Amino acid sequence: MAVKTIQQGQVWRCDASGDNFLVTKTYTELFTQFAVLRPANVNAPEADTTRVKVAKSDEGVSLPGYTFTQDPQEEF
Repeated sequence: MAVKTIQQGQVWRCDASGDNFLVTKTYTELFTQFAVLRPANVNAPEADTTRVKVAKSDEGVSLPGYTFTQDPQEEF
């Protein structure tokens, strides 16, 4: 699922495992954007983070292998 932007605090579900991940950071290296994900569970502070390359399309941006879990909010 594509969204307009990937922001800190968003929750994405891993398609392979079904686990939820929290976006803790986004950054750009040259012309490529990355999102840093951490598991959204009780052991999150001790868990390893995962770096995922952001995929861009005409519909917006997405994280390959992950599905956005929150309802889109209308912008005013």
